Amino acid sequence: MRVGNALYRLAKDLPPAIPVFPLAGALLLPGGRMPLNIFEPRYLQMIDQAMAGSRLIGMIQPSLDGALRDDGEPELCNVGCAGRIISLAETGDGRYLISLQGVCRFRIGQEIAAKAPFRQCKIAPFLADLEEDPAAAEVDRPALLKAFRAYLQANDLEADWESVSRAENGMLVNALSMMAPYGPAEKQALLEAPDLKTRAETLIAITEMTLAREDDDFGSSIQ
Repeated sequence: MRVGNALYRLAKDLPPAIPVFPLAGALLLPGGRMPLNIFEPRYLQMIDQAMAGSRLIGMIQPSLDGALRDDGEPELCNVGCAGRIISLAETGDGRYLISLQGVCRFRIGQEIAAKAPFRQCKIAPFLADLEEDPAAAEVDRPALLKAFRAYLQANDLEADWESVSRAENGMLVNALSMMAPYGPAEKQALLEAPDLKTRAETLIAITEMTLAREDDDFGSSIQ
């Protein structure tokens, strides 16, 4: 996978440990792009360190059960996604506006006790994410678009259907998963789906369940 000026093909192309940014409800997927507004001093320092090194940070959610460590920091979900900083702009009030592009998912191996104010973890990368997913061809594209269209109609939203129609399956599934306004548990389920086909099926199921909880008019739009 090429991200920015870097090519990631093998485990050696990824560092054994990366800084992690816990953020509830945030979903980064391989190939997807995520804008971030960085303003906390510890995370400004994290970005500085990443830019001086691999340019990779790990997006990960706090534990879904709300568990805290002894120091008050949240426990973390086991799986996150590493992203490369592909753009950075400084603001006049001390913030960084960055864009991350997803490289691959990872499983936390061990959190590193470090003097830095931000958290760092040893990771086990999902190396299959660095290659084209063969399950992309098995995605039920019509069902995915039907569910997406129904959700937009139910919420009086619009989409650039010309761009959607041009997107290949992998980009489409991951982009819709990232933009879907669902909660942390649903986002984590989408992240941990083993392949694109399963992720698409999960997204369709979540969308249909969400619409079914709406009034009859919204629910009938996916019949």
